[in-house]
Amino acid sequence: MSGNRILLVEDEIIFAEIIEEVLTDGGFSIRHAEDGQEAWKFLTEERDTGFDAILLDRLMPRMDGMELLSKIKANPELDQIPVIMETAAGDSASIQEGLNAGAYYYLIKPFEPKVLLSIVKAAVTQYHDHLAMQDSLRQAQRPFACLDNGVFRFQTIEDGCLLADFFAHACPKPDKAILGLRELIINSVEHGNLGITYHEKGELIDTGQMSQEIARRLALEENLGKRVEIVFERRPNDLVFTIRDQGQGFDWQRYLNFDPERVFDPNGRGIAMARTTSFDSLEYQGNGNTVVATVRLPEENMNAESTIE
Repeated sequence: MSGNRILLVEDEIIFAEIIEEVLTDGGFSIRHAEDGQEAWKFLTEERDTGFDAILLDRLMPRMDGMELLSKIKANPELDQIPVIMETAAGDSASIQEGLNAGAYYYLIKPFEPKVLLSIVKAAVTQYHDHLAMQDSLRQAQRPFACLDNGVFRFQTIEDGCLLADFFAHACPKPDKAILGLRELIINSVEHGNLGITYHEKGELIDTGQMSQEIARRLALEENLGKRVEIVFERRPNDLVFTIRDQGQGFDWQRYLNFDPERVFDPNGRGIAMARTTSFDSLEYQGNGNTVVATVRLPEENMNAESTIE
């Protein structure tokens, strides 16, 4: 993991030294700011924005963590960098406030080195996945831009993500749509057809065995014939994606919103992030093996279609 940069914003010097030692041993490089004001100077005046995650203390002098978080999320050059909030305030209200402001990862002081590494690795992986999605989106062609309806089936995550890249180009905001489309597609394979549970995924992420386990389960005889189906519909006012897997379903209600009880886990944020950032509506049906995602078309697109007709 060498080369991954973390901005550590922590006013307690001894605590900062401990964190820096743990993360450095874990393969990360660290730049330390003693408070939010110094961190903001690094990010803006010095234009040092090449961080893969920001580890942010909540309570600090001059500029606290919530104020800095607000500034980061309001800046389009910084808003995609994942923020991990470290705090002694473990109550649900404080955590929910951070979640609402855009801190989707949390650490409660004091925390074990293993937990610190797990959360930081998860946040950095999510950011690297985001960068890869954006690069893939730039390279993708636009074969579905004029498609009105279609049914597509796939087995592997790779094939599904390729479809997501193409579908995203049909949406008004491809960079937003691709995040949600990929998340739903990955879930349909991992949790749907392959039956990987929430807790199993967390353990596999921690041990670095996720890719191997996916490959193993894909090769099982019981899964060889399973496919995920995507039905695409272009309607007068919106685009509709219906994604259906052949799994047993799941308790989807728990994952539609950010849950303070899961902010300490390395996984479990994707559906809520997709719902809030990628789609105008997201609805699960039945036992949860079917999800309908809708993207509303801007008025100018609808007017253009009416003019052509």
